[in-house]
Amino acid sequence: MKTLNLGCGRDFISEAVNIDIVDYGGNVVHDLNVYPYPFHDDEFDHIICSHILEHLENFHQTVTELHRISRNGAHIRVSAPFFLNTKFFGDPDHRIPFSIRTFDNYEHIGGRRLRFYERWKRCHRTNYGADGLFKVLDKRFNMSNSWTLKWLNPFVNIEPVVYERLFAGVLSPEEVHFELEVVKIRPQL
Repeated sequence: MKTLNLGCGRDFISEAVNIDIVDYGGNVVHDLNVYPYPFHDDEFDHIICSHILEHLENFHQTVTELHRISRNGAHIRVSAPFFLNTKFFGDPDHRIPFSIRTFDNYEHIGGRRLRFYERWKRCHRTNYGADGLFKVLDKRFNMSNSWTLKWLNPFVNIEPVVYERLFAGVLSPEEVHFELEVVKIRPQL
Protein backbone atom coordinates (compact mmCIF):
# COMPACT_ATOMS: atom_id res chain seq x y z
CA MET A 1 0.00 0.00 0.00
CA LYS A 2 1.36 3.40 -0.99
CA THR A 3 0.36 6.40 1.14
CA LEU A 4 0.52 10.12 0.39
CA ASN A 5 0.64 12.64 3.25
CA LEU A 6 -0.61 15.77 1.45
CA GLY A 7 0.49 19.09 2.93
CA CYS A 8 2.47 17.29 5.60
CA GLY A 9 4.08 20.32 7.23
CA ARG A 10 6.30 18.88 9.96
CA ASP A 11 3.98 15.89 10.56
CA PHE A 12 5.91 13.29 8.58
CA ILE A 13 4.71 9.74 8.23
CA SER A 14 7.76 7.53 7.83
CA GLU A 15 6.21 4.98 5.46
CA ALA A 16 4.42 7.62 3.34
CA VAL A 17 5.33 10.05 0.59
CA ASN A 18 5.26 13.42 2.39
CA ILE A 19 4.59 16.49 0.23
CA ASP A 20 4.39 20.19 1.01
CA ILE A 21 5.15 23.57 -0.55
CA VAL A 22 7.95 24.20 1.97
CA ASP A 23 10.89 21.87 2.46
CA TYR A 24 10.34 20.76 6.04
CA GLY A 25 12.47 17.71 5.36
CA GLY A 26 9.71 15.64 3.74
CA ASN A 27 10.08 13.64 0.54
CA VAL A 28 8.62 16.01 -2.08
CA VAL A 29 8.46 19.80 -2.34
CA HIS A 30 5.64 21.04 -4.58
CA ASP A 31 3.14 23.91 -4.65
CA LEU A 32 -0.19 22.12 -4.17
CA ASN A 33 -1.95 24.89 -6.11
CA VAL A 34 -0.02 23.85 -9.24
CA TYR A 35 -1.46 20.97 -11.27
CA PRO A 36 -0.73 18.27 -12.11
CA TYR A 37 0.90 17.00 -8.96
CA PRO A 38 4.22 15.21 -9.56
CA PHE A 39 2.69 11.73 -9.38
CA HIS A 40 1.45 9.15 -11.86
CA ASP A 41 -2.19 8.23 -12.43
CA ASP A 42 -3.47 5.56 -10.01
CA GLU A 43 -0.37 5.76 -7.81
CA PHE A 44 -1.75 5.86 -4.25
CA ASP A 45 -3.84 3.51 -2.11
CA HIS A 46 -4.28 5.98 0.73
CA ILE A 47 -4.12 9.79 0.94
CA ILE A 48 -4.12 11.78 4.16
CA CYS A 49 -5.26 15.42 3.96
CA SER A 50 -5.03 16.76 7.49
CA HIS A 51 -5.81 20.46 7.68
CA ILE A 52 -4.51 21.26 4.19
CA LEU A 53 -7.42 21.40 1.72
CA GLU A 54 -8.89 24.54 3.30
CA HIS A 55 -5.65 26.39 2.42
CA LEU A 56 -5.73 25.63 -1.30
CA GLU A 57 -7.10 27.89 -4.01
CA ASN A 58 -9.37 25.61 -6.03
CA PHE A 59 -11.33 22.80 -4.38
CA HIS A 60 -12.57 21.30 -7.66
CA GLN A 61 -9.10 21.09 -9.22
CA THR A 62 -7.64 19.64 -6.03
CA VAL A 63 -10.33 16.98 -5.68
CA THR A 64 -9.98 16.07 -9.36
CA GLU A 65 -6.22 15.76 -8.94
CA LEU A 66 -6.55 13.59 -5.82
CA HIS A 67 -8.90 11.36 -7.79
CA ARG A 68 -6.39 11.10 -10.66
CA ILE A 69 -3.44 10.02 -8.50
CA SER A 70 -5.51 7.52 -6.46
CA ARG A 71 -6.20 3.94 -7.40
CA ASN A 72 -9.76 2.71 -7.70
CA GLY A 73 -10.86 1.84 -4.17
CA ALA A 74 -8.19 4.00 -2.52
CA HIS A 75 -9.12 5.74 0.72
CA ILE A 76 -8.75 9.46 1.30
CA ARG A 77 -8.96 10.80 4.83
CA VAL A 78 -9.77 14.51 5.15
CA SER A 79 -9.75 16.66 8.28
CA ALA A 80 -10.53 20.37 8.14
CA PRO A 81 -11.82 23.09 10.43
CA PHE A 82 -15.59 23.55 10.34
CA PHE A 83 -16.45 26.82 8.58
CA LEU A 84 -18.48 28.29 11.47
CA ASN A 85 -15.72 27.72 14.01
CA THR A 86 -13.07 30.29 14.90
CA LYS A 87 -10.54 27.64 13.91
CA PHE A 88 -11.60 28.36 10.31
CA PHE A 89 -12.36 32.05 10.11
CA GLY A 90 -9.63 33.02 12.57
CA ASP A 91 -6.90 32.02 10.10
CA PRO A 92 -6.50 34.43 7.15
CA ASP A 93 -4.83 31.66 5.08
CA HIS A 94 -8.01 29.57 5.01
CA ARG A 95 -9.68 29.86 1.62
CA ILE A 96 -12.11 26.96 1.31
CA PRO A 97 -14.87 26.55 3.91
CA PHE A 98 -15.71 22.98 4.94
CA SER A 99 -19.08 21.73 6.06
CA ILE A 100 -20.46 18.24 6.57
CA ARG A 101 -21.74 18.47 2.97
CA THR A 102 -18.51 19.56 1.27
CA PHE A 103 -18.15 16.34 -0.76
CA ASP A 104 -21.85 15.95 -1.65
CA ASN A 105 -21.32 17.04 -5.25
CA TYR A 106 -18.56 14.46 -5.74
CA GLU A 107 -20.35 11.59 -4.05
CA HIS A 108 -20.95 8.40 -6.01
CA ILE A 109 -24.57 7.58 -5.23
CA GLY A 110 -25.07 4.65 -7.61
CA GLY A 111 -27.34 2.04 -6.12
CA ARG A 112 -27.55 3.71 -2.72
CA ARG A 113 -30.89 4.67 -1.22
CA LEU A 114 -30.94 8.40 -0.64
CA ARG A 115 -32.36 10.02 2.47
CA PHE A 116 -35.07 12.63 1.96
CA TYR A 117 -32.60 15.51 2.22
CA GLU A 118 -30.22 13.86 -0.29
CA ARG A 119 -32.60 13.41 -3.20
CA TRP A 120 -31.38 16.62 -4.83
CA LYS A 121 -28.16 14.74 -5.66
CA ARG A 122 -29.91 12.92 -8.51
CA CYS A 123 -30.30 16.05 -10.67
CA HIS A 124 -28.51 19.06 -9.22
CA ARG A 125 -24.85 18.15 -8.94
CA THR A 126 -22.30 20.91 -9.41
CA ASN A 127 -19.07 18.99 -9.92
CA TYR A 128 -18.67 20.33 -13.45
CA GLY A 129 -19.29 16.87 -14.89
CA ALA A 130 -15.96 15.67 -13.48
CA ASP A 131 -14.98 12.03 -13.32
CA GLY A 132 -13.86 12.49 -9.71
CA LEU A 133 -16.31 10.44 -7.67
CA PHE A 134 -16.06 9.14 -4.14
CA LYS A 135 -18.07 6.93 -1.84
CA VAL A 136 -18.44 8.84 1.40
CA LEU A 137 -17.72 6.09 3.93
CA ASP A 138 -17.85 8.39 6.91
CA LYS A 139 -18.50 12.05 7.61
CA ARG A 140 -18.53 13.35 11.14
CA PHE A 141 -17.92 16.29 13.38
CA ASN A 142 -15.36 16.67 16.10
CA MET A 143 -16.83 19.10 18.60
CA SER A 144 -13.49 19.78 20.26
CA ASN A 145 -10.11 18.26 20.99
CA SER A 146 -10.77 19.20 24.62
CA TRP A 147 -12.58 16.77 26.92
CA THR A 148 -15.03 19.53 27.88
CA LEU A 149 -16.94 19.19 24.58
CA LYS A 150 -15.58 15.96 23.07
CA TRP A 151 -18.26 13.97 24.92
CA LEU A 152 -20.84 15.55 22.56
CA ASN A 153 -19.36 13.83 19.47
CA PRO A 154 -21.61 10.74 19.55
CA PHE A 155 -24.73 12.90 19.82
CA VAL A 156 -23.97 15.43 17.06
CA ASN A 157 -22.92 12.59 14.75
CA ILE A 158 -26.20 10.67 15.02
CA GLU A 159 -27.34 12.76 12.04
CA PRO A 160 -24.60 15.31 11.28
CA VAL A 161 -26.40 16.94 8.33
CA VAL A 162 -29.39 17.72 10.54
CA TYR A 163 -27.11 18.94 13.35
CA GLU A 164 -25.31 21.27 10.95
CA ARG A 165 -28.57 22.64 9.59
CA LEU A 166 -30.29 23.24 12.93
CA PHE A 167 -27.71 23.57 15.70
CA ALA A 168 -24.18 24.26 14.39
CA GLY A 169 -24.75 28.03 14.50
CA VAL A 170 -25.35 27.79 18.24
CA LEU A 171 -22.76 25.18 19.25
CA SER A 172 -20.21 24.99 16.46
CA PRO A 173 -18.11 21.88 15.90
CA GLU A 174 -14.37 22.45 15.74
CA GLU A 175 -13.59 20.10 12.85
CA VAL A 176 -15.17 18.00 10.16
CA HIS A 177 -13.72 14.62 9.12
CA PHE A 178 -14.32 12.54 6.01
CA GLU A 179 -13.33 9.05 4.94
CA LEU A 180 -13.71 8.73 1.17
CA GLU A 181 -13.28 5.79 -1.17
CA VAL A 182 -12.20 6.57 -4.73
CA VAL A 183 -14.58 5.35 -7.42
CA LYS A 184 -13.22 5.13 -10.94
CA ILE A 185 -15.95 4.11 -13.32
CA ARG A 186 -14.45 2.37 -16.32
CA PRO A 187 -16.25 2.57 -19.66
CA GLN A 188 -18.04 -0.62 -20.72
CA LEU A 189 -16.31 -2.41 -23.61
